[in-house]
This record gives sequence, C-alpha cells and structure tokens, in this order.
Amino acid sequence: MTDKILILDFGSQYTQLIARRVRELNVYCEIHPFNHFPQPDSSVKGIILSGSPSSVNEENAPDIDVKSLLEQFPTLGVCYGAQLMAKKLGGEVGKSAHREYGRAMLIQTGENNQLLDGLNYESQVWMSHSDSILRVPEGSRIIGTTSSIPVAAFQMDAFPAAYGIQFHPEVYHSTEGKELLGNFLYKICGCAGDWTPGHFIEESISSIQKQVGNDTVILGLSGGVDSSVAALLLHRAIGKRLHCIFINNGLLRKDEFTEVQEAYKQLDLNVHAIDASERFYRELHGVSDPETKRKIIGRVFVEVFQDEAKRIPEARWLAQGTIYPDVIESVSVKGPSATIKSHHNVGGLPESLHLGIVEPLRSLFKDEVRRVGKELGLPGEILNRHPFPGPGLAIRIIGDITESKVKLLQEADAIYIEKLKSSGWYDQIWQAGTILLPVQSVGVMGDERTYEQVVALRAVTSTDGMTADWVHIPYELLADISNSIINRVKGINRVVYDISSKPPATIEWE
Repeated sequence: MTDKILILDFGSQYTQLIARRVRELNVYCEIHPFNHFPQPDSSVKGIILSGSPSSVNEENAPDIDVKSLLEQFPTLGVCYGAQLMAKKLGGEVGKSAHREYGRAMLIQTGENNQLLDGLNYESQVWMSHSDSILRVPEGSRIIGTTSSIPVAAFQMDAFPAAYGIQFHPEVYHSTEGKELLGNFLYKICGCAGDWTPGHFIEESISSIQKQVGNDTVILGLSGGVDSSVAALLLHRAIGKRLHCIFINNGLLRKDEFTEVQEAYKQLDLNVHAIDASERFYRELHGVSDPETKRKIIGRVFVEVFQDEAKRIPEARWLAQGTIYPDVIESVSVKGPSATIKSHHNVGGLPESLHLGIVEPLRSLFKDEVRRVGKELGLPGEILNRHPFPGPGLAIRIIGDITESKVKLLQEADAIYIEKLKSSGWYDQIWQAGTILLPVQSVGVMGDERTYEQVVALRAVTSTDGMTADWVHIPYELLADISNSIINRVKGINRVVYDISSKPPATIEWE
C-alpha cells in the first residue's frame, strides 16, 4: 500500500503548491477540504494543515478537531494550520505587532528537533500573515523565531510528532523549504519516498484491470498529452479492448489529424479516426459569439462521439483524461462537491451513454502526467506539445468561422510554430498560437496595393495557466516569423505581437 499524506485545505492560495512539493519528494499526497476529508486509513503517514485567508479568531473560522488528529498522526501546521493548532490546544493567537509579508530569516533556537535537522542556523523563509502565535500551548517548545515574531516554528511534545510553522516552506523563496518538508515526510512520518512514475504505472495498470475486468473501454482522444497518456496506460492494462475515438472537428492545427494518427500507430493503439470537419463548419456557419461557438462545438462533438460509440456496443466504460487540478478545482473548501467541471468530462457523455467512468490520471498534476508519459514511451511530438484549447482554432478566429479562414490561420500558425521549434524557443514557451483578427489592413506587395488579413502572435510562460506572462521573443526572430508568414501565406499582409500578461488579459483571445 502506497504511503499517503493528507493535506487539509483551509483555503490557502498555496495549498496546491504544498502538494506539488510533497510529490516532488516522491511521496503521494491528496488535498481535501478541511470539512470534508476521508476517514484516514493505514496508508496515511501524516497530515499537513494548510494556510488560510481567514483568522483563527474570526467567528465561523475554519475549524477541525485538531487534538484528535495530533493524537493519531504526525502533523505539520503551516501558517493558519499552525495558529489553529496553537489556539485549540491552549495557546494564544493575536494580531502581529509587526506584520510579516515576504522574505524573513528563520533563526533556530537550538532546541533539538527533527523538523529543522540539517537546515542552516539562519535560513530564508517566506512569510504571509497578519496574526501571530503570541503564546504556545503548554508542553510545547519554540524551535524557530525571526527578528519580528517570537514563534516562527514550534514543536508540541505532548503529542507523538506535532509541529507548527508560521512561514510557507512550499514557495521558492523559502530556500530550504524542500529540505524541511523532506524532514517531515521521511524522518517524522517515515515515508519511503518511492512514489515514482514507474510505481504509478504499475499501480494504475493493476487498478484498471481490477476496475474494468474483461470489459471494453472507449476513450476520446484529443491528440494532447492527457488523453494520450491515459490511452497508453489503458492499452498497457487491457490491450485491444481499448477503443480510442479521435475526431477531426476541422479546427485542429495544420495536418494534425494525419500526424497524430501516425503517432498513435507507432504505439499500436486501436484508434477510430472520424473526419467530421464539414459537420462542424456547417453548424458554426454565421456564428461569431465566442460562448455560442464553444457550446456548438461541444454539442456536435458529443453527437459525433455518440454516433461512433454506438458502433462499439460491447463497451461498458468511458475513459477520460481528467487530471488532479480538475478534481481539486471542483471541490470548494466551503463545502463538498463531487462534480468535475463539465468541459473536462466531455460534457454529457457519461449520462447519455450509460457507461462507467475510468479516470487513470485523476491523481496527477500536469507535470507528473508528462513524466508518466515519458516513462510509457509517448513520442516527443505529443509529450512536449503546448496546451491547445478544446474548441481549437474556433476561438483563435475572432468572429465567424469559415473553412477558408481556418486554412489561412492553419498556414500562418504552422509557420510560427515551425520557426519557434527550429530556433530552440518552442520548449522555452508554455503556450504559443496565432490569432486571426477580424481586421483588414492596407499593404504594398511589389507595386500592388493589398487589403488583406491581420494575424496576432501569442506566446506566454506559465506553470498552470492561472497566471501567465508574455515571452520576450528576440526581435530578429519575430521579424523572421513575420516576413515568412506575409511572404508565404496569401491573404495575410500584417503580423502583430501580443504583449499582454494574464491578468488582466487571458491567454486566448476568446
């Protein structure tokens, strides 16, 4: 049974980052709302209590039975979690005389303890709090302080292994935060640190085989990383009893429908490829509103998928590429929810097809999916692809959709991406794409006046898509891309570069 750490979420913006750091140390963990977490079983080796935007002294502040947890499991309270531990067990929490936001120096008191073992006597940490622990509970020892607050870290000797820290070890600015978390996981909780991509693959194959037995499974392939890795895992588990459905909605990148099929052939996947381009173009005719375009594409996709799925009457399961952030985002700390966001569910398919659901990646973050994909031998052209919107080029064409506009954009975008790859910039960028604007501009080609389309180039850096910054592509490369598009794509005579960050702008234009 895999070692597990439970992270109880009190609403902190950093909770997912705690989980990522724990996973990086090869220990499996799960995030659960503080008011809706499972009964811990024997696989749970420890508990982490997250931070929160709330104050422990507020009326209706997030609350749990701290004493019960501390009696059963090694526990680490982070910021709000530490303050809750202190207050519930007889300490005192109040407004800080000096608020601390940002960098601070953690100074060890010299008290012997496992949490700070091996860290420098003074270590940079990241603070974000307006309340402070003014007095620790009886039977506790202060093991770290800063120049501004007397209690930056403490140990509660009344319990087997209970620690509280006022800072955030999970953020980059806490320079020895990973070492501290490693001490908690390995020395205090006794975790083996053996949760690796190979280990995940072995467990997943066994779990899939147990779940579906000898049944047939269908999976909607998109050509992206998540659905491709899910397909490889299922293929390893059940072989040809996996039927993959790959639909061309006419809004893919240039030649993508053919290229992705070729890549899947190398993997020996059982793929049903359907070219439904004309159907999508027909349904989208004359529609300009972005949300309406999205809804039409979603509806038609479901209809085409259903039609193809009916050709596989023996199917009993629908597999999906749901990943862990989708699961987390669907559950609020204000209350439990079992609904995964519809756009990750291939909207409406489970109900209408009456199939069971298989989600082999639902415990993984995006970077973990890529590591598993690499271990499974997923070709680099799929493994390292930039994210691509579900509605495809429909939301990169501002205004109504026509086949001629799609082909124009495909040509321009193919040049852009090829230039990024050949220059070595593609792998430095999180997402790049070309947008066809509903604008025509005057140009001159030879001795002729032109009146043609304008495209915008977009390239951003990000870790999760929640925030993003525009990429400072060298002017020389931008000039080369612009000249190539204008000279090679008839119908485009102007190229602009988007230098907006998110927020306030979004990554996609629609």
